Amino acid sequence: MNSRVLVLNQDYSPLMVCSVERAFILVYLKKSELVRSSNGHKIHSVTQSFPMPSVIRLNRYVNAPYKGVNLTRQNIFKRDNNECQYCGTKKDLTIDHVIPRARGGKDTWINLVTACKRCNAKKGDYTPEEANMTLSRKPYKPSYSIFLKDHLNGQAGEWDVYLGDNHH
Repeated sequence: MNSRVLVLNQDYSPLMVCSVERAFILVYLKKSELVRSSNGHKIHSVTQSFPMPSVIRLNRYVNAPYKGVNLTRQNIFKRDNNECQYCGTKKDLTIDHVIPRARGGKDTWINLVTACKRCNAKKGDYTPEEANMTLSRKPYKPSYSIFLKDHLNGQAGEWDVYLGDNHH
């Protein structure tokens, strides 16, 4: 079993992703409840069978530390769907500072975008407006729930309602 289970806090906010085994134990020990089973799949013991969890909810609220998404090159590529935010290509990608570093541009979610090397060189030390280049979408700081979607493994439909994505 390499399926993943979405764990919701008591208030139904997404908390984390765990293994099916761990989720099953949490339900079995009555520390959580099964919110959604995995499309008719079952877990079998010697004498019983149980619905395989896809989404569980903890019975007690867990005060989780704020879960932010780390600003890394890989996470910027992921947010931008691994495509140049100027021309749309998926080849030869790098990171571009919307407001160039030479002009005070910072390393922040809203100032960094995925760009191909060709567009990055063409833009140079200009803003997109000055270079007459248009961003396909405004850069934003992604929410933690967007990054939980990495663990979907084909469970997208089952989790969407709990991971409400406001950006698309």
